[in-house]
Amino acid sequence: MTLAQALTITLADYRDPHDAADVVALLDAYARDPMGGGAPLSETTKARLTDDLAANPQAFSLIARLEDRAVGLANCFMGYSTFAAAPLVNIHDLAVLPETRGKGVGKALLAAVEAEALKRGACKVTLEVLSGNPARHLYAREGYGDYQLDPATGHALFWQKRLT
Repeated sequence: MTLAQALTITLADYRDPHDAADVVALLDAYARDPMGGGAPLSETTKARLTDDLAANPQAFSLIARLEDRAVGLANCFMGYSTFAAAPLVNIHDLAVLPETRGKGVGKALLAAVEAEALKRGACKVTLEVLSGNPARHLYAREGYGDYQLDPATGHALFWQKRLT
């Protein structure tokens, strides 16, 4: 059996204890990775995460499983493109466990996000990636890239200001 045959991707049900535990465990594994900040999620975050996601009608998560083992996660949020007057999907987190990286899990998650985005009427999918993240090569191969409205104005940057 190939990885593609063994891999399933499903929408997470945040109220289902198995799905909720997988979302928290996969996000915690990502947070511990250098590309996720290198520190575990706080106990408060772990306790609140799936209840908060369930309460947010704009949130959805996709879980990739090999047989019954969760190996990948995409946490997404619906947004809105004012220029297109249409919904969009932002991939907020895309995580694949280290031992399954490079085997097609991330590519399959991206395809599943795109399929879900189309079902929801989205005009585009967005994501942010650190310039040193090796996954940026996968994203580029799958058609993602920085954008610009006019070359004279430069390309878009993603900035943040922490409030707490």
